[in-house]
Amino acid sequence: MNDIENAPKAMQRNGIQVIGRAATILRTLRDDPTGMSLGQIAEKVGLARSTVQRIVAALQDERLVIMLGNGGFRLGPEVTSLAKAASFDTVELCRPCLIELAQSTGETADLSVLRGEQIIFLDQVPGSHRLRTISAVGDVFPLATTANGKAALSLLTTEEARARASREWEKAGLPDRWSELGPELETIRQDRLAFDIGEHTDGICAVGTAFRAPGGGIHAISVPVPATRFDREKERVVTELQNAARRIKQLLGDQEG
Repeated sequence: MNDIENAPKAMQRNGIQVIGRAATILRTLRDDPTGMSLGQIAEKVGLARSTVQRIVAALQDERLVIMLGNGGFRLGPEVTSLAKAASFDTVELCRPCLIELAQSTGETADLSVLRGEQIIFLDQVPGSHRLRTISAVGDVFPLATTANGKAALSLLTTEEARARASREWEKAGLPDRWSELGPELETIRQDRLAFDIGEHTDGICAVGTAFRAPGGGIHAISVPVPATRFDREKERVVTELQNAARRIKQLLGDQEG
């Protein structure tokens, strides 16, 4: 028997609880790359500040967390090292599905990832139409007015989705429109489909759906379509997007799709 098996049951439970809390703190910091104070972390994870301080100090010792100049904390270099060792590449996994989606619809197919109050484009396969929509890999789009952004928000709890949308509106100097977005997210959760009907860019509509990759990161695939042909192509785009989402979930080991 090893040391863990020889340890008293109470000590084993306490150790597992600490690991779980540390993992929750790391995920919280992952979702806010600008950094968070101890108080902000404590509020987000629902733990006492003193408890968070002890765990963060231990994570600092292992270089999993680093302190910023303003006293806040963000993920440290050891997290990147571990992520590279895991070598799971969401872009590589989704690329064939994006190619099939673009070929079956003739429209551009995008892959993006949720980061804080932003959705960031990771990959794109251009459509075959002469009139098509293109966004550069690395472009950053808002959450509350885009199909991929709203799809990503729908995978969060209502409280977290509202908090991120509110921060987005505040930073942009826009009025709070949760009374509209909240019910829309409920529909998206049920249908697993989000729409942008010219909300983000005049003349461009889009359909999107989201999924969680290994490690918990939220990604979205979306298909932007010029408004001039959206009504005509909507049903086919929705069907092919749903097919692509099922293939991706099967590749991720989610057989329910």
